[in-house]
Amino acid sequence: MSSTIFIADPLELIAEGVKSWLRGEDDLVVTAHARTGSELVDMLRERQPDLVLLEVSLPEMDGIDTMRALRKAHPEQAVLAFSALTDIEYVNSMLIEGAVGYLVKACTREELLLAVRAALSGERFLSEAAKASIDKGYRYTEKRPDGEYIGLTQREREIIRLIALERTNGEIGAALLISEQTVKSHRKRLMTKLNVRSTAGLVKYALDRKWA
Repeated sequence: MSSTIFIADPLELIAEGVKSWLRGEDDLVVTAHARTGSELVDMLRERQPDLVLLEVSLPEMDGIDTMRALRKAHPEQAVLAFSALTDIEYVNSMLIEGAVGYLVKACTREELLLAVRAALSGERFLSEAAKASIDKGYRYTEKRPDGEYIGLTQREREIIRLIALERTNGEIGAALLISEQTVKSHRKRLMTKLNVRSTAGLVKYALDRKWA
């Protein structure tokens, strides 16, 4: 009997590529493709596959938030992160939220098969690039792979979205009814949490997660 796989990725090309690579593997079959996190959550209300391949960078609800939603609604669902993003923030967040592994999209067909079968067996799989990110550790943040996950607050999410939209500190403060100095404090705290050294890093984080 074949193991069923759902793919959550905004690009049909990626889903078709995975299907093509798995074609001929009698024990593996892709049965559905969701283009957003919300669409995946809806699909899982109807039926659950043996494994979900989940992209971090999803529109509407990003992969990390989707992973969090799945863990609450379907705690036994096996999920393998499958993304081109390799920064430790993404790798660590997906693992902490419950992904069984992290496969980088620049993989070979052989590595894809190895990762999928490992995930289906409940074994941890990390691409070399993901391992390298974890090995670097968190030099500028409170988060640790073995520690409590400290996620962004709703206010911090609002601020980083506005930063990505090129709003000034004054404009952000006016929009959120907080002082300009408070916005500056939030910027500094966000850089620490996300392990980035500049506003450009905050913008990249927001764009990677389809927030702007």
